[in-house]
Amino acid sequence: MNEINIKQTVENLIDTFLDAGRLSLELRKKGLIKEIKSDNTPVSNGDLEVNKLITRKINQLNPDVPLVSEETSENKSNTNLKNFWLIDPIDGTYDYINDLDEFTINAGLIINNKPAAGLIYAPAKKRMFYSYGDNCAFELINERPVKLNCEKKFNKNEIKFVSYSNKIKPEIEKIHKKYNVKKCVRMKSSLKFCVIAAGEFDGYVAEPRASEWDIAAGHAILFHSGGSITDFHNNEILYGKKDFKNPSLILKRKNLL
Repeated sequence: MNEINIKQTVENLIDTFLDAGRLSLELRKKGLIKEIKSDNTPVSNGDLEVNKLITRKINQLNPDVPLVSEETSENKSNTNLKNFWLIDPIDGTYDYINDLDEFTINAGLIINNKPAAGLIYAPAKKRMFYSYGDNCAFELINERPVKLNCEKKFNKNEIKFVSYSNKIKPEIEKIHKKYNVKKCVRMKSSLKFCVIAAGEFDGYVAEPRASEWDIAAGHAILFHSGGSITDFHNNEILYGKKDFKNPSLILKRKNLL
């Protein structure tokens, strides 16, 4: 594989992500065509069209880097991937098809089975996040990159986590108590990684669920902003695992004990 200029690649993808966001909203406004996949999860023509747009651009920029996307079968049977892209064209499809605003567009670059770069765009919220290395995580605000450093922005004495569900399971509740969590806010898409990276929330805990393309981009952005991502046993999260399944997760902003 030819060496990738990660910074240049990410910066060249930003406009494509903004275009993909506009496309996703235009298609939703026209009325989405929805189906149920074999795993009983929803998919729409918006997911598929965004996937085409993003994968086409990534293939132009990195033609010799394999792509693994939620919405295609290509490379999903490959158990020897070390350097590859993980793409989730629409994370939070339920929100997307139901006119809610937390859905995101995602791509994460994996190098040596670790997240090396990530892009996440929340079109309905007009929030664009990206990263390409340590201390190089940004949110695009008024067309200008603003560095993310994971420092808490407010309520320093109130620990606030995001959660996948309003019903907190006992194992997760135990971890919340360890960190003295006072408040939980439900958030289903990868936006949860970004709001922790931006210092708006302190953390997130999840049992094993979902797939690597759901978390790769967010992992990169949060890690590059100074946050940490481990499993429940403090192990590093690596990518390219069998069936691309996630382990348990603990996300924390910088300096959260």
